[in-house]
Amino acid sequence: MSAWLCAIDHKRVGILYMLSALLFFLAGGMEAMVMRAQLAAPNLKLVAPEVYNQMFTMHGTTMIFLVAMPVLTGFGVYLVPLMIGANEMALPRLGALSFWLQLFGGVLLYISFASGSAPDAGWFSYAPLSEKPFSGGAGLDYWALALLLITGGSIGSAVNLIVTIATSRAPGMTMRLVPLFVWSTFITSVMIIFALPALAASLVMLLSDRLLHARFFDPAQGGSPLLWQHYFWIFGHPEVYIVVLPAFGMISEIIPVFSRKTIFGYPLMATSSVAIAFLSYGVWAHHMFAVALGRNFLAVFAASSMLIAVPTGMKIFSWIATMWGGAIRFTTAMLFAVAFLLEFTIGGLSGVAFATVPVDWQMTDTYFVVAHIHYVLFGGTVFALFAGAYYWFPKISGRMLDESLGRWNFWLVVIGFNAAFFVQHFLGLLGMRRRVYTYPDLPWFGALNVISTIGAAILAFGILLFCANVLMSLYFGAPAGDDPWNAWTLEWAAASPPPLENFAEIPRVRSRRPLWDLKHPEAPDWTRA
Repeated sequence: MSAWLCAIDHKRVGILYMLSALLFFLAGGMEAMVMRAQLAAPNLKLVAPEVYNQMFTMHGTTMIFLVAMPVLTGFGVYLVPLMIGANEMALPRLGALSFWLQLFGGVLLYISFASGSAPDAGWFSYAPLSEKPFSGGAGLDYWALALLLITGGSIGSAVNLIVTIATSRAPGMTMRLVPLFVWSTFITSVMIIFALPALAASLVMLLSDRLLHARFFDPAQGGSPLLWQHYFWIFGHPEVYIVVLPAFGMISEIIPVFSRKTIFGYPLMATSSVAIAFLSYGVWAHHMFAVALGRNFLAVFAASSMLIAVPTGMKIFSWIATMWGGAIRFTTAMLFAVAFLLEFTIGGLSGVAFATVPVDWQMTDTYFVVAHIHYVLFGGTVFALFAGAYYWFPKISGRMLDESLGRWNFWLVVIGFNAAFFVQHFLGLLGMRRRVYTYPDLPWFGALNVISTIGAAILAFGILLFCANVLMSLYFGAPAGDDPWNAWTLEWAAASPPPLENFAEIPRVRSRRPLWDLKHPEAPDWTRA
């Protein structure tokens, strides 16, 4: 146990990130099930309004800050050194410190329950609702302090990944030859460096208002509630891509291997990631279209919100072109990757709809928004994480996940997810407001909500099946071997699981498929970059 508590090896730190994210994922899932139970029928009173507000605040905060970001960081910390032919992260102690800051932040957030006053102003904590006169308990103080710790850990891990990718690549591996997952992780880390300080600044201002009477967000004292929204969404919209770009990188590694084709348009894929990162800082005000910001201001942000769909669409078409004509093997990892394309595209299309100001005015703060964000973050990030788990679990553990259970896991997740969230588009169109703990017995409201709740239960069972598959496979799974997928990138050249020193001899890289080069030194020129 002490070896894990004191670990600085990037593989152990990466696994700790993943395990902590899984535990918080289960906690966030239980909070979601409380909400879905309360909303299963009109006029229910299973929980009090105050408890419901705490549940949806903790659910959103947990899934964004304690699940999506840490698990993707964990994959990056574990895989990036292996993929670039390094034996360790450039700053291993900073890597360990970053994890513990993240974990302590999560623990501090959940300690708020013990205080009798968990945060209840939403994961976005809009002022003035988050100010002392309206949220008098200590819950939001815990929330802000916890997020400051998490922000510090995230920035530390981002710095570590940037330095590692910049300085520790194998001989011959230029940035034009690194795997696309490494590209995505690098760009995401740069985004974190620029986005999270805005969140930290807004948290410091909120704590100053609550504890020191600073009045940053009090209009009666010269402050502005809209200042919080600007600061929060300058962080919040890049955050969407911070938790999606590494998922894009995972899909870009998985689809080529199981299609037996190199990725279509590698330069375009890398460039589109840079374009997404750049454009993501110019779209934050589309979260504020219902605010009286002025027609010209809204037009600029509407245009930029539509424009960001272009590089994202390039990726979708590139993945489809990679599969086109390939010898596809529908393993569980590939099934989740293909489902990711469908689910994320639905979320992307509804996002483009929100870029149209009149549509946004009608749909803002309805369940259409809830459906959209879940199709982007669950249908995008979580589906990619399932694909990545089935793909890289053999490398991490040395054993294969059970493919039969994997297919059951896949279909339960797909059916449950779409049943839970697709109908919420219709609820939004019918006018059901989000962030309400109950609703009147209006036509279709009860029927669509009970479908959503049943879907959430199916989805929860699928996730528990995945957890069971992981536990069973750790002890009884078939030995994986070093390269069970006949893959191309360097992590599969190491043993499964890798030793403390990843590579006895660092291979020289001469193409984007270095493991293929090692296996086929006689390969023709078309395999070269």
